[in-house]
Amino acid sequence: MIRDTVPDEAAEPVITLLVVDDHPVVRDGLRGMFESAPGFRVLGEAADGAAALRRAEELDPDVILMDLRMPGTGGVEAIRELTRRGARARVLVLTTYDTDSDTLPAIEAGATGYLLKDAPREELFAAVRAAAEGRSVLSPAVASRLVSAVRAPRTPDTEPLSAREREVLALVAKGTSNREIARELFISEATVKTHLTHIFAKLGAKDRAAAVATAYDRGILGRPRPADR
Repeated sequence: MIRDTVPDEAAEPVITLLVVDDHPVVRDGLRGMFESAPGFRVLGEAADGAAALRRAEELDPDVILMDLRMPGTGGVEAIRELTRRGARARVLVLTTYDTDSDTLPAIEAGATGYLLKDAPREELFAAVRAAAEGRSVLSPAVASRLVSAVRAPRTPDTEPLSAREREVLALVAKGTSNREIARELFISEATVKTHLTHIFAKLGAKDRAAAVATAYDRGILGRPRPADR
């Protein structure tokens, strides 16, 4: 945090932010919201996780508002890398997704807080202030899901595969490598690995072969063609 330039002994420190979201309208809205409120300063924006890493290093913000699902490098990957680098910035996830496959990896990667985009304006301001101070903040829906996950560990098939996860699994079933999948779907290899982690957890599989076999058994990939005789 930096002190405001107004020579007032009682002036509150200004919290600096980096806004990360792949939608320009969302970034513009968040910038306008925070710049219209006292005590905040938006230093910059980024449209994906890779750009967020570069901008975070350049700008050294107090708090990074991080979306999760973005083209290229996603939010969880960026959070994990920021944690690995020992970045000073606190990461507050701001997303529309509150499924276990989104919330748990983000928190495990090092996010300080997790809010949904329908959070009221004042709740978002309070969450950013809390994150800047290093305090964890979770939306009620996310907090409830995390408590449930701790009390009752996930069992296979409690959550369906997303459309993207089915695409990845279909390519895995064809023997496609992670690098080839990334090229085919225009995503990074790290994103492919994240999708595979989610797929394995949802199917209760320990590896690619088991995931494919389970998917065929459950009809997720249709039925395998009988072997030629």
